[in-house]
Amino acid sequence: MAKLKSFINVFKQESIWISIISIFLGLLIGAIVMLVGGYEPILAYQSMIEKIVGNPYDIGETIRSIMPLILTGLAVAIAFRGGMFNIGVEGQIVMGSIGALLVGHFLELPPILHTLFAIVVGAIFGGLWGMLVAWLKTSRGINEVVTCIMLNWSALYISHIVVRMFMMEEGTARSKLIQDSASIEMPFLIQWFDGARIHWGFIITMLLLVGYSFYMNKTKWGYELRAVGSSKHAAHYAGISVNKTIHRTFFISGMMGGLVGTFEILGVFKYLAIAPTTSGLGFDGIAVALLGMNTAIGILLAAALFGALMYGSQGMSFGADVPGEVIRMVVSIIIFFAAAPGMLRVLFQLRRSTRRKEVSARGNDSVSH
Repeated sequence: MAKLKSFINVFKQESIWISIISIFLGLLIGAIVMLVGGYEPILAYQSMIEKIVGNPYDIGETIRSIMPLILTGLAVAIAFRGGMFNIGVEGQIVMGSIGALLVGHFLELPPILHTLFAIVVGAIFGGLWGMLVAWLKTSRGINEVVTCIMLNWSALYISHIVVRMFMMEEGTARSKLIQDSASIEMPFLIQWFDGARIHWGFIITMLLLVGYSFYMNKTKWGYELRAVGSSKHAAHYAGISVNKTIHRTFFISGMMGGLVGTFEILGVFKYLAIAPTTSGLGFDGIAVALLGMNTAIGILLAAALFGALMYGSQGMSFGADVPGEVIRMVVSIIIFFAAAPGMLRVLFQLRRSTRRKEVSARGNDSVSH
């Protein structure tokens, strides 16, 4: 009974309803945009939902699309909580890919050991790339935003050099494949989801989500991180080593980003392509962290919304013949309203203040009479 009451109380909270109304408004305005363009919004949204949950394969692929967004959201959020802005997750993803690819392709180890070693190396590569940002910030005073942007491109071009020099697949624009012993595929889940590319990274991602919440709220390092984020000067006078906290935070943040690239190599593609630009997942992580308000449950829900919309938008194209430009506009509108519930909160506050003024005015009138 107590659990039922607590569940009901959650839905009485204003923030829950504001978020629901924000998403509904996004869907409504997106429908208006499609109507103006001469497309059927009901058919488009139906096609989107069918693409997300229409069959086991699509459900599995939707989950796979959500996983990297959770990790990039965590990577950005942990830096945010420390008052730092890590927009270098893109580069950390690439470095994690390089580390996992090198171990997965060149080393010959027993299956489980090979997989674990590839994951650890990929995470460390991403963490060290993140720590480089922290070192430049603390030792040279270089703003992390500038450093992150430059290192994103540096990581991309380093990946091109590594692939071309050491493991280029002839006749293609990608590397050679990793060995099967380094794969993190889950065969039984792949069967359940009709061939969807589900892998062990899903379980690790869920564990990291719980670990992030524990780290931030229950550990000494988490307390120091929050203290530095609140005020570096106050944290310094309280005896906290600000520089060490910054280094540690960027290393952990970089590891999260490195795991994204690691899982993509070991569980999805099995190779690294020579691409003209990065994946964009790191920048999506900024929106996920902001929408999730840097909390574990918020990041999970925000990543689920982003991942479902991105994967489901393919259904709008094939099922309702909506062009890609309109789809991106509709998805952007939905995300905008979902990420901007503050506008509705202001409206709620204005409405409350107006009611209070009306009530006080009526009270004054009754007293005067």
